[in-house]
Parts: sequence; structure tokens; C-alpha cells
Amino acid sequence: MSAMKLTVLGYYGGYPYAGHGTSGYLIQSETGFNLLLECGSGVLLALQKYLDPLQLDAVLLSHYHHDHTADVGVLQYYWQLAPGQHKEPVLPIYGHTRETLSFAALTMPNITQGQAYDPDGVLKLGPFEITFLPTKHPVPAYAMRIEETSTGKVLTFTSDTAYIETLVDFAKDSDLLMTDTNFFDDKTGKIWHMTSTQSGKLAQKAKVKHLLLTHLPQHGDLEKLKKEAEITSEGILVDYAQEGLTIKLA
Repeated sequence: MSAMKLTVLGYYGGYPYAGHGTSGYLIQSETGFNLLLECGSGVLLALQKYLDPLQLDAVLLSHYHHDHTADVGVLQYYWQLAPGQHKEPVLPIYGHTRETLSFAALTMPNITQGQAYDPDGVLKLGPFEITFLPTKHPVPAYAMRIEETSTGKVLTFTSDTAYIETLVDFAKDSDLLMTDTNFFDDKTGKIWHMTSTQSGKLAQKAKVKHLLLTHLPQHGDLEKLKKEAEITSEGILVDYAQEGLTIKLA
């Protein structure tokens, strides 16, 4: 049986910091399928440490904020200019069509091709089946539930969102839940991302096996962020994203 593996490439929200990038995650199956989830600032450089970018099978984007898409353009140039053998003749980049200009930019003729996913449907992508949930964010954004069909293993990614109850059923029984945890518990006022304790609460209510805090703040003690999430996750394993962290959903 194959097993899904996650490698963190970038994990900050908003902007890269101290040599590390914004959102980007490599999801691989032992069948050899390589999926890049998000392509934020600094992600292409990080990806080169773990995989030749020409060996990607697909890119998947939850929304079009720059901290999730900043390296799409340079990835397109890499595919156009870098020497080597391309795994696919044209790289598919999957996104939604609610922002037409952003979606159009995913296509570079004969290099990359924008592919529209249906947020109300199921995207079959190699060994994965992906479903979507609209999140609470200033722009259209979608959480993603990624199931490896051969093993039944499930990775749920909240994308960017304030806490919403609909995520509980969406993430139910996930082997790995990746949450947008941009704030410590003491954050006040209007927020478009979750706090540490909200992420822990979501993990507990959804009965997931493992919680990974992502879209992290650039300042503050991340061990404190983790401990705050552990208070409400009630015994669920909690980690925070770091470049190069790998998690195998075996």
C-alpha cells in the first residue's frame, strides 16, 4: 500500500521571514505522484531541496492571496527555462474561477495550464480525491479534504479562514489536520485567521489524529502557540510547521 507524505516547504502567513517562506506543502504518494499545495513566497527555493520542480505532477491553490501564490510566476519560468526532463509536458495548476484574472495567470502557453476545480464537486487528481469547503476570508478561499484512495488516509487543510463550525464535519476523523493558526489565544478584534485555541478546539471536535499548526505568526514563541492549542485539543498530537518537517500518514 502507498502512503501519503507531507513535506513542509513554507509556513508563514503574510510574508516570508528569517529565511523561511509562506504557504507551500509538498504532498506525495508512494505511487510517485507529486502535488504542490500552495506556492507562496520562497516555496520554489525550498522545493528544490526536496524535489526537482520538473518532477511535479500538479499544483493546487486554495485562493489567490500573494502569500499562497507569489512563486507561481517563477515556477512557470523554471518550467520554461531550467534544463532537465519534465515529468509532464505541461504542468497543470488547479485553482478556482471566482477571480478570473488570477485564474487566467495560471496558464503560460505550452508551459503551464490553469485547470478549474468545481468547489461543489470532487477533484480526482492522481491517487487523490479532493473535496472543498468555502472558508471565511476576505476573498474566495477553499478548505480542502485530500483523501488517498488506495489507503483511505485523509489530510484536511483549512486554507485561510476564521473559525467556522462547518469545518468540524469537513475535517471529521482526518489523519492530519492543517490549520490556519496565525494568532495566539490573546488576539482580539476582527480576525480572518484562527487562534491557537480555536485550532485545538477544531481538532478536538473533529476527532482528528494529528494537528499541524500552519500559516504561523512571524513573532512570538511558537512553543507557546503549540501549548495553547494543546489545551483545547485535549490529548491530540499537536505540532507546528517547520521547513523540512515531514509527516507520513501511514
